[in-house]
Amino acid sequence: MHAITIPEPGGPEALVWDEVPDPEPGEGEVLVEVAASAVNRADLLQRQGFYDPPPGASPYPGLECSGRIAAIGPGVSGWNVGDEVCALLAGGGYAEKVTVPAGQLLPVPSGLDLNRAAALPEVVCTVWSNVFMIAHLRPGETLLVHGGSSGIGTMAIQLAKAVGAKVAVTAGTEEKLRRCAELGADILINYREQDFVEEVRKATDGKGADVILDNMGAKYLDRNVRVLAVNGRLAIIGMQGGVKGELNIGALLAKRAAISATSLRARPLEEKTAIVAAVREHVWPLVAAGRVVPVVDQEIPMHDAATAHRVLEDSGHVGKVVLVVP
Repeated sequence: MHAITIPEPGGPEALVWDEVPDPEPGEGEVLVEVAASAVNRADLLQRQGFYDPPPGASPYPGLECSGRIAAIGPGVSGWNVGDEVCALLAGGGYAEKVTVPAGQLLPVPSGLDLNRAAALPEVVCTVWSNVFMIAHLRPGETLLVHGGSSGIGTMAIQLAKAVGAKVAVTAGTEEKLRRCAELGADILINYREQDFVEEVRKATDGKGADVILDNMGAKYLDRNVRVLAVNGRLAIIGMQGGVKGELNIGALLAKRAAISATSLRARPLEEKTAIVAAVREHVWPLVAAGRVVPVVDQEIPMHDAATAHRVLEDSGHVGKVVLVVP
């Protein structure tokens, strides 16, 4: 088979479409013939040499894929060869074939083609596990999403609106904010021109955000704590704004607030299986009904993954960039 390899860390040109050995499904795994994968910022970090796959995972980038089951390993039930699926991966999505633990498989929702289905697993599992399973966003509460036009952001807006929450977003252009509004965002904040603390407080009569989904990390830590409502929950999922910040514990105590920080890739198999099962139960009916949709900006041939990485680095896209197997 062919896969995107990284012989040496570097820029997008470090990604090489090369012939590699076919994987074989082990105990509890299936082999998926990949139709498409999607690009995540973690892939960019792996390409640069900053984010190695977990032990035992495929060395190739790609944290999600869609395709058809080509073979079933020992101990797997409930799936058949030929089933159309999408999957959460620890790596290996940028390839023509990949092995997947059966607990990380999802059926392709009705009404979606395989290319669009590839844009779902990573963002849905990230949003559902952080915003709902950990931060417990409830109807009537306010969710603040940083990077509202990203793949994560576009999914968070839709899921929060589906459960009856109010959504505030930050983005860097008016066009991106317009796209967020089309998905249901209520409070639109241009972070280049506006202070999100001031804008969220103004829009919530001084209360603040009940839940914040943050991809920035250190840069936003102090302001995130300031804009939290009493009993608020800050969920940190990225470090685009740095890894070390100063935390005002007094402000956190005064608000009886909580901070969580998670990554999805390195979680144990049983945790990923539980997240995928919750997504299938709670989110897949919304996707099948058309109430939640994957937002795909571009589809690019997988052998040209370098172009897809440049698109993400330029940050001009909205939603996901999908890699399609020729």
